Formats: sequence, C-alpha cells, structure tokens
Amino acid sequence: MVEYDAFFQKKIQELRSEHRYRIFADLERFQNNPPFALWHPPIESEKTSLAPRKVAVWCTNDYLGLSHHPEIISAQIKATATYGTSSGGTRNISGTTHLHNQLEKKVAALHQKERALLFSSGYVANEATLTTLGEQIPNLVFLSDEKVHASMIHGMRHSKAERIVFKHSDLDNLEQKLKSVDLHRPKIIVFVSIYSMDGDQAPIEEICKLAKKYNALTYLDEVHGVGVYGVGGAGVAAQQGLLDQIDIVQGNFAKGFGGFGGYIAGNDALIDFIRGYASGFIFTTSLPPAITAAAIAAIDVLAKDPSIQARFHERILYLKNKLQQSIIPFHDSGSHIIPIIVGDAARCNQLSYRLLTEYDIYVQPINFPTVPRGSERLRVTLTPHHSFELIDAFVDALSHILAQLNLRAAA
Repeated sequence: MVEYDAFFQKKIQELRSEHRYRIFADLERFQNNPPFALWHPPIESEKTSLAPRKVAVWCTNDYLGLSHHPEIISAQIKATATYGTSSGGTRNISGTTHLHNQLEKKVAALHQKERALLFSSGYVANEATLTTLGEQIPNLVFLSDEKVHASMIHGMRHSKAERIVFKHSDLDNLEQKLKSVDLHRPKIIVFVSIYSMDGDQAPIEEICKLAKKYNALTYLDEVHGVGVYGVGGAGVAAQQGLLDQIDIVQGNFAKGFGGFGGYIAGNDALIDFIRGYASGFIFTTSLPPAITAAAIAAIDVLAKDPSIQARFHERILYLKNKLQQSIIPFHDSGSHIIPIIVGDAARCNQLSYRLLTEYDIYVQPINFPTVPRGSERLRVTLTPHHSFELIDAFVDALSHILAQLNLRAAA
C-alpha cells in the first residue's frame, strides 16, 4: 500500500532541509499608507512578539503603486456597484461585457496593434497562446531564450511542438539555431523584455532583425515592462521604438498597472485565431467587471500623468546610488529590478528574517527553483511611495546586518 501522507511529509522535509520551504508572510497592506503593511508573525515564531507589526514592503510587483491610486480604486468600486461581482461566465457564453471590449481596444492602441485579447492572468495568456500556436501551426518550431518564464515553457511543452533553446540573450547562438532550421519552416522566437530575477533587458532590436532574416515571428513577454517603461506604460519595445517589429506582445495588469489579468496584442487575424482555438481562453471565466474597469482606469491614469513613472525611476536611481556608496554589492542590470545575490539559501533566509524582525523591512528571499542554486538572492523592488528617508533606512539596515554576519553578498 502507498503511504501517501508519508510521501508528502518526506518531500516537505526535503524542502525544509534545503532551506527551500516557502513561508508566506501574512500581510495586510495599508491602502492609504503605502508601501506599509501590517505583518502578522507566525504563531510558531520564537524570537518575535505575536503582536502584528507595521512593516515596509520592498519586494512588490505593484511597481508604480497604482493599486493605491484613488481614481483606479473609485473605478473598481463603481463597476462593482453597477455590474456586480462576476462577469457571469466565459466570454462565449455570458461573460463578455462592454468593459472587456473597451479594455481590449485600449490595450491594442497602447501597443499599436490591431487587436488584443484578455486572459485571466499573464500566466494563462502565455500558456494558452503558445500552446495554441504550437498545436495548430503545422511543423512549427519555437526558438526560446533559456530564461523565459515558466508559463512560456509550459505552453511550448504542452503544444508538443519542437522547442529549440538558445543561450540567454546570446545573438550568435540564436542565429546558429535559426540557421539549423529550414528557412521555410514556420518558427517563433520567444523571449522576454525584462527578465524578472536578474532584471536584464533582452536585445530586442537585434532579435527582431534575426527574426526578419530567418522568416520567424516574434513573441515578446512584456509583463515586467508594461506600465513602467514607454509612453503611457506601453513597455520596453515601445520605449525603443520597436513595436512594429513585434508580432505578439504579451503583458499583464498585475504589475506596472497595479491590477489583475493578462493579455496578448497583435494583428487582427492572429488574435482572432487565438480567440477561436485557445482552450485557456474559451473555457475560462472572464475577468470580473471591477477588475476590468480598474485596468481601464490604470491605462488612463498613466496616459495623463507621466510624473508617476518619473517619480518611480527617480527613486530607483537614488537607491542604486546609495547601494553603490555602501558595502552592498548588487547587480545593476539597468532596469528597476535590483537583485542582491547572497548565493546560499540558508543565509538568504536569515538575512530576510533579520530585516523583517529587527528592522520591520519585508523583502522575501528568492531560492531554487525560482533561481539557480548558488544564486539565491533578495530581489528588491520599490515604488513611487518609498520616500528617500525610507530608502536610506533600508540601505543602512542591510549594511548593518551584512557587517554583523560578516557576509558580503555576491556581486
């Protein structure tokens, strides 16, 4: 007989022994006082008071803090009061609302494409779209950067289409792989504008040139670029004037736009094709009206107020300058994502725990399998709501703990 519980417990213990067991911080974010939240310590905690404590959050993906914006909150509340809490079903049965159509038009215009399609998340947008392309286009081959998101990997795998992996942002290696494929065979280059863990940016222009040379479509994940970069938050490709070179743009509202949900944008025929064949779209309940209205409002807010982006990037630059003046080596990839590589799971957990319990600073440790073993890190992100004084205190606290532990984070 199989002892199921014993198996599960053994696997959980393996995670604990490797310092990879995930502990979720119990937080209540303050709507009217970002970036702070109320942290509820776990009951089993020995060194901390059980009383909830106010902490500053330093690892949010709500990059611009738009989830706290009064106009966006108002739009979400109004939509709930007007339309109720649910969309009513899948888009093809009873779940298409006028708000969905409005949002898709705004997304298409934002990315200078003919059409857009909404999904329940960025993960689902990637998985459903890539699965459908791989299943439906005869003899298709994907050429995938080795560091694309898990949702993209799963989508390509599920499609059963051939997948050729090229070295991360290595143009020579990509061209070698492209040369190995018949010029007339359908192919899609799959890559990301800003890679989430290191924060480095893809050589978009050069990849697009190779795609044109070797008769390939381009599929660009912009989830960490939209909202943050480009006019109105259109992303990195837009900022570089390359949107016309991208065949499929994938993004979401859960990061730079401070909401929820995902999407793709492209030409009319391609989007209609995905709409008609992607099971991840067809059989999924559509976004609730309130969530959809909030995304519309977020796009409108960024379109009329570029100062939100300006304040954000000002603080990113200030934090990087402070880190450069400290003993804290960090990886500056040129983006808003700042990895502080520790290189050891146990010490990474310890550093995160001490910041939280001694300095009321919450930044979650990132361990394997999210990042490779030996590159465990703190992935630091901030928002326009992080004051310069708060940034100073963060750098001081991190420097103090590193010195006490005689630990220099790996550069």
